Amino acid sequence: MGQIPRITFGTIVLNGEPFIKYNLRALYPFAHQIIVVEGASPHAHSIATQDGHSTDDTLEILRDFKRDEDPDNKIQIVTAEDEGYPNGFWPGEKHEQSQAYAKRATGNWLWQVDVDEFYMPQDMTWIIETLLEKTTVSVISFKQINFWGSLNYYTDGWFLRYYFTEVRRLFRWEPGYIYLTHRPPTVINFDGVDLANFGYVRGAELKKQSIYMYHYSLVFPQQVNAKSNYYSNVKWGDFACMSLWSDQQYNHLQNPYRVHNVYQYPSWLERYSGAHPPQVMAMWKDIQDGRIESVRIRPTGDIESLLTSRRYTIGKFFVKITGPIVSSLLIFGQRLFSYFPDPIRLFVKRRIAKVRGRS
Repeated sequence: MGQIPRITFGTIVLNGEPFIKYNLRALYPFAHQIIVVEGASPHAHSIATQDGHSTDDTLEILRDFKRDEDPDNKIQIVTAEDEGYPNGFWPGEKHEQSQAYAKRATGNWLWQVDVDEFYMPQDMTWIIETLLEKTTVSVISFKQINFWGSLNYYTDGWFLRYYFTEVRRLFRWEPGYIYLTHRPPTVINFDGVDLANFGYVRGAELKKQSIYMYHYSLVFPQQVNAKSNYYSNVKWGDFACMSLWSDQQYNHLQNPYRVHNVYQYPSWLERYSGAHPPQVMAMWKDIQDGRIESVRIRPTGDIESLLTSRRYTIGKFFVKITGPIVSSLLIFGQRLFSYFPDPIRLFVKRRIAKVRGRS
């Protein structure tokens, strides 16, 4: 048997309402330690205060939670100022924020949790009791359910099925280990080797146990529009049209086959009839009862009209069956392209970049 699991949860948050306190309540019973890193990276300046913090009540909520709901002193709040950045902004692109909670971790497992990610309590118990004591396990990833516009719908698509199938979230943690990168989440040991090489439990295995990450990043318009603004400014991905996507597709559902925010790939909406984690249901009830006034719920009439449409049902069928074919062709094309001489590959990449710049 390995060490008794002591879990450090690490969270990065900017404008975490309405999720933050419900997320902390969900994690608290399972936590040895919860480290919350608050604040903005430079590309998020348009959705942050002038000194790099949340524009909503996230910091106040965190401090209230620390004061009123942390009897075991598990919560630690970290800001950029604590790391020596007096302007309040974190440098880089979230690697530094992840490293800030990682270097403070005192557990023997590090569980990365975004503020809008939740798990079923019974699933967390199963993971702790079944997997974390095994010395043969070092990294655990999850399949995710991406809720869209409400708790009653979710999005699926080619990107989620064929390109972004695993979300690394749980890492064995020992002195000398380093959280190397946030995208993708990567922890290396004291020899500089990715822990995924030493016992990787993939989301496909957990799916057999009906264990998922429940992801709510596409539920509330305010959060979707703000994040889209942020992603439109990043340099590490092709998201220049993200704000346009949020207006046309999320707010107005103009193209029902591009509903996921990685809009380069076909995606669609499905009805969800399963359960939600208890703290998500508590949050939803508080919103509906008016106890959280800062959150607007997206109207769902257009979603209902879409999902009851025979035309959309048929359209989704054809998009789904062509996905594996197109994915296989793209993988073959990428492998073939790798054999081209460097000058030709460079020329093609420049032409593609030029065309994208015009679109």
